[in-house]
Amino acid sequence: MSGELPEYYFRVRENGAAVFRVDTENRQRRIEMDQIAMVNIRNGEIKPQGDRVLSDEDRATIDNWMQERRQILAHRDIDDIYRAVDHMNLTTQWVQSKATDEQLDAVTDDLLLAMHDLRSTLVRKKADRLLKD
Repeated sequence: MSGELPEYYFRVRENGAAVFRVDTENRQRRIEMDQIAMVNIRNGEIKPQGDRVLSDEDRATIDNWMQERRQILAHRDIDDIYRAVDHMNLTTQWVQSKATDEQLDAVTDDLLLAMHDLRSTLVRKKADRLLKD
């Protein structure tokens, strides 16, 4: 563990985070975390905990974290799509070279429906973009 702890800690949740102020300046030299806010990354809402009033520094730190978190999530989204493309290619190779008839019977309908849904959506979205231009 490094010698210097950050002043704030963000416990990530599905749609945001719980924000804590980290305190090590106490008699017992223990790490204390005081929850100061809840953050909703989707709508940008920051809710102070209890009767707490957030300082300008608190708000600036939270705003900065939210901006960085949105960038991380956006990067993960596109990375997940590229992984899905890779996985589709690996699935094609599996179907062609390794899959048994029983395995194919188990997955063919689900794969065909998912691929049809994806293709229909991609074609519709591409047509919408072309019509915009």
